[in-house]
Amino acid sequence: MKKIVLGTAAAAALSLGMSGAALAQRNNNAAGAAVLVVDTDRVMTECTACRAAQTALQGQVQQAQQFAQGLAQPLQTEGQAIEAAVRALNGKQPDAALQQRATAFQTRQNQANQQIGQREQTIRSTQAHVQQQIGTRLIPIIESIRASRRAAIAVSKSSTLANDNAIDITAEVLTQLNQQVPSVSVTPLPQQNAPAAPAGTQPAQPQPQGR
Repeated sequence: MKKIVLGTAAAAALSLGMSGAALAQRNNNAAGAAVLVVDTDRVMTECTACRAAQTALQGQVQQAQQFAQGLAQPLQTEGQAIEAAVRALNGKQPDAALQQRATAFQTRQNQANQQIGQREQTIRSTQAHVQQQIGTRLIPIIESIRASRRAAIAVSKSSTLANDNAIDITAEVLTQLNQQVPSVSVTPLPQQNAPAAPAGTQPAQPQPQGR
């Protein structure tokens, strides 16, 4: 059915004496209403910078796991020893030495959990920074391709129910992204600077020390 419609349109154009240039212009105008799709999941997985960053992130995750295991093993041994000492009391009140030992163990455990949490936060921040760097360059590339093809809109492939491969520009996006962004920084997000004081205000003066 599609071939028949196209053939009829071509015949009508010839019968009206439409020139090749005019027909090309008509096709261009029609393309302006097109929708393009980009497989952003594939882009974020397959781009050169993405793969390198993913490898580096996996290394950071493994180091964090080894660090956590290094903290957990001695804590587990100490915790088991304290539990055994408490059971040996048969319900009696632990002495001051055992209480101090249990308190010190709890402090070490809290510190270990804090250190592990900080490393996890650093990895999450690094992942966000990688995505931010790629996304910042990805959007202009997609917009450039959309404009060059005179398409009305470009959408993520994951948000569509069905689409034609002819409007999938993922490969083109990947090519340009690899050329423009061969690598990214695999570091946490930069810290935000402290807000400046409002205009007209004076900086706080140090208070004199009492004698």
